[in-house]
Amino acid sequence: MHWQKKYGGVTLGMCLLLLQGVARADGYFDVLDQPARVSALAASSALSGVARAGARLVAVGQRGHIVYSDDGGQHWQQAAVPVSCDLTAVNFSSPSQGWAVGNDGVILHSSDGGVTWRKQLDGRQIGPLLIEHYQALARAEPANEQWPLLVAEGRRQVEQGADKPLLDVWFANDQLGYAVGVFNLILRTTDGGKHWMPFQDRTDNPQGFHLNAIAATGDALYIAGEQGLLRKWDAARQRFVAVPTPYQGSFFGVLGKPGEVIAYGLRGNLLRSTDGGRNWIAQDSGLHTSITAGLVDTDGHYRLFTQGGQMLVSEGNGAQLQWRHEPEPLPVTGAAQTADGVMLVVGTRGVSTLRKE
Repeated sequence: MHWQKKYGGVTLGMCLLLLQGVARADGYFDVLDQPARVSALAASSALSGVARAGARLVAVGQRGHIVYSDDGGQHWQQAAVPVSCDLTAVNFSSPSQGWAVGNDGVILHSSDGGVTWRKQLDGRQIGPLLIEHYQALARAEPANEQWPLLVAEGRRQVEQGADKPLLDVWFANDQLGYAVGVFNLILRTTDGGKHWMPFQDRTDNPQGFHLNAIAATGDALYIAGEQGLLRKWDAARQRFVAVPTPYQGSFFGVLGKPGEVIAYGLRGNLLRSTDGGRNWIAQDSGLHTSITAGLVDTDGHYRLFTQGGQMLVSEGNGAQLQWRHEPEPLPVTGAAQTADGVMLVVGTRGVSTLRKE
């Protein structure tokens, strides 16, 4: 994943931006201040995530592109987006309220079903946010050795700049949500994103591993990350606690139904638990390609997709997976199902509709 920012040359318009204090003093502008360019090819360019907003579909991708469709993916329109950094994930808590995250620590919010977006937070604010939050806790608990370490982490982020990506976002409702990213970066909001609070101290991740995904399985909330990291929300302790698994490679996602959870990841690895994550059984996917996306369809079947374009389907529970052949497999980074049951995937070639079975 590329974390660097993209800059453009100086034009008359950018000189005007300089006068307004938006552009950098060295003559270049920041992608966090540059709106996404309108492109007729936005829906066929690289996309990284897709979600349902009621009957609407909304997909996000490179250069700040966000596209939406109101006819099951047949036609797409480009949304108005205030940034041009790469976006990694999107989630809607209701047909109108949605959030997208991406590179440079950006968090975007839409209140009209994904047609227009505004920025709630970016990486330039995250470092100072960490410093302020954990300095306050350090003053309240001067004997707690954890707070100075987290203050120092905030200072490192300020020194290194706003290049740390957020990799996923999930909202329980229109108010409570989380955004997760690299190096144990995790933020929580309880007011729809008006304010974001650092949550590193509430997540069992002393090594600072990347947090790749966050998802609810129907009866639990999980975070998946690198080097076998799997964390589950413990309401009694008000923190994400460690969930031991027999796999030490990267997890790219979690999905499930009440009473069952599946974690998937690198080189086709797939684990299943039916006891709330206490015990895990490795499932044979029959693949050696990384599983990068998944969902539970309207019939309650699991569908898992790989970076090579393969699709695994399990009818009923997740113990029996079968490979479904696609005539023209494409790399998949996200998947969604339309209101009338059509399956769509997104990836490096934009949006694709899968053939009906």
